[in-house]
Amino acid sequence: MDRHSLIVGPEEAGVRVDRYLVSVLPGQSRSQVQRLIKEGRVQIAAQPVKSNRVVHAGDEIDVDIPHPTSAVPEPEALDVPILYQDADLLVVDKPAGMVVHPAAGHASGTLVNALLHQVKDLSGIGGELRPGIVHRLDRGTSGLMVVAKNDKAHVELARQFHDREVEKEYVALVWGVVHAGKRIDLPIGRDPDDRKKMSATARRARSATTRVTKSLHLPGVSLIHVAIHTGRTHQIRVHLSEIGHPIVGDATYGGLRRRVMASSAPCCPWIGPSCTRSD
Repeated sequence: MDRHSLIVGPEEAGVRVDRYLVSVLPGQSRSQVQRLIKEGRVQIAAQPVKSNRVVHAGDEIDVDIPHPTSAVPEPEALDVPILYQDADLLVVDKPAGMVVHPAAGHASGTLVNALLHQVKDLSGIGGELRPGIVHRLDRGTSGLMVVAKNDKAHVELARQFHDREVEKEYVALVWGVVHAGKRIDLPIGRDPDDRKKMSATARRARSATTRVTKSLHLPGVSLIHVAIHTGRTHQIRVHLSEIGHPIVGDATYGGLRRRVMASSAPCCPWIGPSCTRSD
């Protein structure tokens, strides 16, 4: 970490702090400076500032610039089970909470880092940051992923996913009663008010279809199997939230807290309370 302490002179006063820092910090672009500000690495009087803060003569600005990280992911001994492997592909069980490949804010601890530690012959089509990666799962989603071990397999797997020849099924615990056979056809796009979220009311939404194939009804919740015919970002989470049955624990889409009424008539010994099944 490199720390810089800067004093604003009279001739430099009156400009935005991001523009000021670009002019005095060697090798830092405006986007890099704005990222430092967003991460709280720029402070005046020991307080983080915003990019549009105007500097004044005599302001003492402290800037922490982290050391650059390698652009190439490093192998890491992470717990990611390989369930199947042959000469062309492998199937891994991605845990919840793990990002698939390195990106801004996630330079390490990803599935790619784990794969590089365990597998030496991954397809190079995805580039240095995404070797072998044909499809993705959200960070909070656990499940099976297919990874290509050579370029021929990568091209063919990518085609199958693109042409929707791959059947994908997910399991989710949702609030309320959701019946098997439920079909959700709602477009999905980037939420205009929160860029980290997706929305069914976005202006530039793309078509998306989700179908509930099985459902086990428990007190206050349903354990459902979901098939998706498209692969939009956060599709299942958005669709289930839109019909009033968000995934349990999903703080982003309204599933953090609900009231559950207990039942006293058990029918499933591995669950305890009463349940009904619909297929």
